[in-house]
Amino acid sequence: MVKKVFAIDTQPGVQRDGTIFDVNFYTAGLWVRFQRGRPRKVGGYRAITQTATGYSRGIFVNSADGVNKVFNGFSSGLEVIDVDNLGIGGGVNQFTFTGLILTLNTLVGGTVYTNGTYTNVTLTGGSGSGAKATIVVAGATVTTVTLTAAGNGDAVGNTLSATAATIGGTGSGFSINVATINDGFTENDLNLWQFDSTFDAQGSGNQLLLAHPGQNLAQIDQTTVTPVLAGNINGTTLSPLRDTSGTAPTGDIIEVAGGVVVLHPYVFVYGDNGLIKNCVAGDPFDWNGPDSNETNVSSTKIVKGLSVRGGSNAPSGLFWALDSLIRVSYTPTTITVASVPQTFFWRYDIITSQSSILSSQCVIEYDGIYYWVGVDRFLLYNGVVKELTNIFNQNYFFDNLNYAQSQKVWAQKVPRFGEIWWFFPSGDSEECNDAIIYNIRENCWYDAGGALGARRTAGYFSQVFHYPINAGATLSEQTLLFSASIATTNASTSVTIAPNNQVSNGQLVISTSINSGAIVSVITPTLASTTATGSSAAFTIVVNSATGILRNQAVTGTGIGVGAVVTVIAGTTITLSVANSGAVSGALSFAGLTLTLSTTATATIIETATFNSQADKVILWQHEIGTDEVINTVSNAIESSFQTSDLGWVQGGPSQASPVGDNYWLHLERIEPDFVQSGEMTFQVTGRAFAQSEDVTSSPYAFDPDTGKIDLREQRREIRLIFTSNVAGGDYQLGRVLLHANVGDVRP
Repeated sequence: MVKKVFAIDTQPGVQRDGTIFDVNFYTAGLWVRFQRGRPRKVGGYRAITQTATGYSRGIFVNSADGVNKVFNGFSSGLEVIDVDNLGIGGGVNQFTFTGLILTLNTLVGGTVYTNGTYTNVTLTGGSGSGAKATIVVAGATVTTVTLTAAGNGDAVGNTLSATAATIGGTGSGFSINVATINDGFTENDLNLWQFDSTFDAQGSGNQLLLAHPGQNLAQIDQTTVTPVLAGNINGTTLSPLRDTSGTAPTGDIIEVAGGVVVLHPYVFVYGDNGLIKNCVAGDPFDWNGPDSNETNVSSTKIVKGLSVRGGSNAPSGLFWALDSLIRVSYTPTTITVASVPQTFFWRYDIITSQSSILSSQCVIEYDGIYYWVGVDRFLLYNGVVKELTNIFNQNYFFDNLNYAQSQKVWAQKVPRFGEIWWFFPSGDSEECNDAIIYNIRENCWYDAGGALGARRTAGYFSQVFHYPINAGATLSEQTLLFSASIATTNASTSVTIAPNNQVSNGQLVISTSINSGAIVSVITPTLASTTATGSSAAFTIVVNSATGILRNQAVTGTGIGVGAVVTVIAGTTITLSVANSGAVSGALSFAGLTLTLSTTATATIIETATFNSQADKVILWQHEIGTDEVINTVSNAIESSFQTSDLGWVQGGPSQASPVGDNYWLHLERIEPDFVQSGEMTFQVTGRAFAQSEDVTSSPYAFDPDTGKIDLREQRREIRLIFTSNVAGGDYQLGRVLLHANVGDVRP
């Protein structure tokens, strides 16, 4: 006979620290979160693109006109993926790095120029501006060009010239090529990107993308300086940010070891020896005006900067040094010294000099409060620096963290559920493979349990694009997908292929007559047309021209049988898969696809090519969408589970922890599920006789959304329940599950 009916009332959060018997919270969880004090499955994730270049070392999102530009920084470059507000799009465009001209070559002197030496001549053409030279004309032709100003924004191979008016007033035909440049970017496995954007109010009038690839991935205190890069946020070129504007430009490249942040309308850069430096308001190319400044406010490196609400002292920002937190505020103050007034625009306050920071990527702002991980605890700033109490998994995090890879720890937030996620590499993993989560709303901690969805190297939280975007931590390998006949044209990026539902953008095409590295970028249905003759009931036709005709192409036209495809091409004789339905004459259509490749063909030929997946690519995911892992049209179930606290009589029973419990085994006879549920779930009974004993776990008991009760006969002295969802489309939110329990054996 049933003695009591209890409801599961375990407290929210997953406590990993301490012992299982000493926990009133959930004792384990996999891809589970808490809302209203109850467990629920974390959302699914869908692939935006499978061809992002990895590993990602920084992501930034800018939204305008319904297009979300996702910038992905990696060790050897930067790329942008444009998607709409549903995450559809996904074409990957690589950035080109342009810069200062270092050397010129391949001079074409031109004719009928006026002899003389011309100084400070502006060079025209190319992709940049500002380059100047001394040009010597002798014998009516340009004989020497000596670079005097390097300009900015040019690329290797650019062809430059000068107007005739600047070199004597006559002549034409002069040109010279850019041989080498300083583009400010160095491919390096240690590149770790920081991004921001600002409006260039005094110059181009463009919104600028600012990007800093610091060589900081291995060591947070790395002192190597690298340039801050800048370019139109709607373009795909970046150049070194330079001091080229204002009344006294130095032409210097703005380069630091730390990073970049915008406190609108000022750009701030920071780095070693406590360096903090800012430009003039609204002009990111003027670093010498009255309200610009450069100072050293700490003895250690500044590794991160974020804007903060400044009130009357706006703009303001917080800057994290290795041992300090500094607040910078705009507070113009005029002081007169020896009858000379001097205005000081910025105030630097040391909030604390007894702090720490684990990673330059681990700081995040949530509703005006700043959270980060120190080297041995969790911290927050809400006007003062405080420890963020964590009794759930602080030891779990720091004891399992791979400290050699601590710069890869990064922060993400999911405001929909009040969460801050810290992704981290645990054990001997060199990439992030788990995450711990602080829920501000529920005031509890939990973790991802090492779920596949936590294997992410970088990301960006939801804003206009209302899904978090995270980059996967698994590099792809080059694998053969299929082979097909293609037709190429010498020096063309277009090839044709018969209709094929296996071909897709991003595939690597390899054949004898295509330059290496050919990637499919555009797929366009096409029809090749030619005249042909053939006899009724025959399997062959004779075409006027076989150019562009491929095996497996569908053929239609007068006299062609239904469903005919090309099986053999021998000169101009085409063999079909079905017999002609009548006499063939006139124009026929051969259906196919035109593929646009990233490189050109080297011959005009029909041959067999292999289509392959690319190596060293990662998936860019949009999270919190649906319930499954979705790649193209394939959905995979995401496993999610949670394990209750101990519910045994010795703990006081399932719902009322008591300092004095009855020394009985708890015998479960029935469970009444109460879930907001999709798909089948299972539960298991686990537990032990004593706190130090091994768990004994039952077989799974299955239930679906319509299950009213599950009868069972399980008993443990210290008993816990494990609930699991692991089916496609599976989802759940725990309600108030009732347990029918009776007294088990009196003695353990």
